[in-house]
Amino acid sequence: MGPDISSASPPRLIFRNLSRVPGLFHAVFTRRGGVSAPPFDSLNAAWDSGDLEEAVRENLSRIKSCAAVKRLVSSVQVHGDELNFIDEKALEKLKARFPILVGPPADALATKLSSVGLLIKTADCQSILLVDPDSRIIANIHSGWRGSIGNIVGKTVRSLERLGLNPARTLAAVSPSLGPCCAEFVNFKREIPEEFWPFRSGPVHFDFWALTRAQLAAAGIGEQNIECAARCTVCEKSEFFSYRGEGKTGRMASVIGWNQP
Repeated sequence: MGPDISSASPPRLIFRNLSRVPGLFHAVFTRRGGVSAPPFDSLNAAWDSGDLEEAVRENLSRIKSCAAVKRLVSSVQVHGDELNFIDEKALEKLKARFPILVGPPADALATKLSSVGLLIKTADCQSILLVDPDSRIIANIHSGWRGSIGNIVGKTVRSLERLGLNPARTLAAVSPSLGPCCAEFVNFKREIPEEFWPFRSGPVHFDFWALTRAQLAAAGIGEQNIECAARCTVCEKSEFFSYRGEGKTGRMASVIGWNQP
């Protein structure tokens, strides 16, 4: 079964497994409930999409208010495999861009601090949310097809293990993203290493949902602890932003954070 859609404003997807963790806020926001005009309508979370500064600021303010966190942290996403671990020292170095704080280039964010939300922006890529309730380490990972090939998921889990995360206790949730129905790579023999070809869902299509599940499992996270939205952003571009489906468009926000000690 997939995640539930909350009726609260702005609309957002909530995963059943993460919802059982006391004090944890998490959400994959849809494209609805914001103020941006087309083609960024309406809850666009990215300034670099071409949207108006004041519209994005208002959208992010609504997202932050919904998350009920003191600080909402993002980063410059570059389709790499770097992790920013946000501790007190790192928090002091973040740049303010109201209403959020922005870190250096990285495609994975993690923390164990209370009242800190981690924001990832997507429009076909996956946002992968992680939480270990015992160590209180949470993470938000941006993984497009390049991130999947680079196994940013596995690298992030291994890095967080050194900081106390226990994969066997960790819960994972995968956002709506490019589905096996629409993940077409006509030049896959040049773009995607052969070791990933078993994840083809057709002659030139790939199932990155299945690949992410496999990478999470290989990192030690149990299949029973993984929940995938299994909703294709291209097929549902009226509900979610999709770069492949629309071209010029906005970015939706995924957030995870401790809003209670």
